[in-house]
Amino acid sequence: MREHGTTSQRMPLEGDAPLEGGAGRLTPEELRRSLQIFREKLSSDEVAYINSCVRCGLCADSCHYYLAEPQTECIPAYKLGLVTGVFKMYFGSVGKVFPRWMGARRLDRQTLEAWVDSLFGRCTLCGRCSLNCSVGLDVTRLIRLARSTLVSVGLVPRGLQSTVDTALQKGNNMGIPRQEWVETVEWLEQELRGELNDERARLPLDVQGARLLCTVNPREPMFFPLSIVAAGKILHAAGESWTFSSENYDVTNYGLFSGDDDAARVMAERLVESMERLGCETLVLAECGHGFNSNRWKGPQWLRKRYGFEVRSILEVVADYVREGRIKLDPSLNPDLVTLHDPCNLVRLGGVVEDQRYLLERSSLHFVEMVPNREKNFCCGGGGGQLSMSEFSERRLSAGKIKAEQIRATGARVVAAPCHNCIDQISELNKHYKLGVETKTVCEVVAAALVTEG
Repeated sequence: MREHGTTSQRMPLEGDAPLEGGAGRLTPEELRRSLQIFREKLSSDEVAYINSCVRCGLCADSCHYYLAEPQTECIPAYKLGLVTGVFKMYFGSVGKVFPRWMGARRLDRQTLEAWVDSLFGRCTLCGRCSLNCSVGLDVTRLIRLARSTLVSVGLVPRGLQSTVDTALQKGNNMGIPRQEWVETVEWLEQELRGELNDERARLPLDVQGARLLCTVNPREPMFFPLSIVAAGKILHAAGESWTFSSENYDVTNYGLFSGDDDAARVMAERLVESMERLGCETLVLAECGHGFNSNRWKGPQWLRKRYGFEVRSILEVVADYVREGRIKLDPSLNPDLVTLHDPCNLVRLGGVVEDQRYLLERSSLHFVEMVPNREKNFCCGGGGGQLSMSEFSERRLSAGKIKAEQIRATGARVVAAPCHNCIDQISELNKHYKLGVETKTVCEVVAAALVTEG
């Protein structure tokens, strides 16, 4: 396995958060390094985006941060300007001569602190601003480039960096030991057999040559074990050939959020190694927005190679089961009004849009859409690593008001969210805004409607 080469070089942040002067301890050499990394990360695409923003402000009304708190600092164009200003200062001829006129700014300690506050603290990398951009800028790409620069000098918020480091050191982002994971699967297998009254039901581990290798979000064995049972119930009913891996099973990749390409590469490669070790045909990604984006689209880019296997969301797989008649559903078993939250990385940035709707329409008696929905749906506020950055939790809950209002307007009793980051955030919004809803994965809704023999 390729070793991750930057973790040991990072300097720990001082104080409780980078907002409390983390950039103040940077040496002149580290500041020069940050500019060097910024320059190295720039491709012709990013330069084109930087030179294309016309600062029209149409992106403002697309951002849940701005809609919840209409301040200049929350406008995507303002956040983008913090990045483009550095480019103009060092790599734009006019910016060097007329910096104030061009909005150019030095990459100094003050700018780096502003980057942390805005690019980590007021952005979930949701990509919704790009939908309203009059010139089609990929704002998320530029914000993540700046985050990569912050990685190089150790200015990643403590909680987010800790999540990345735990995944690198322990093999999964919750630090679950291998034996504990194996024992959890064995225990849940007994739960599955009891629920189905079928001793043939299995949660298989390390089955060589299985058709599907299924991943999990480590939060499932830690806090949401019924999500694993639900998926197992569906796969058993479909008569599927599948397996879990006893190691390298984590669908999450917080390197996507932190901007650490080296860390992201290591985590993506681990799933490739499990596929090659077990000889499976298809890598099935659990209900995880950024996990889908990381492993379906970004992984081959980080590893600089094409995968020799298929990569699919479990939603796509289960939808096929229904279409092919491999499982049967009774929607009357889910009588409550159900709505769907669209995770940004799965839908807007990932392209899986209709399968979850197909499943909910057939597994629930009453399904209603949020408005707006699909690729135009608002971010819940929990993405981009926000749930791991406690220093920005008040902003996260404030920005989540937009999602809370969307949910409340549906009158739904159940919110199906095919992503555990989204489930965690919506669960907090449920308490904070007193929504009175229950959150479930899509597979949990489907499993509850499953018609089984006996």
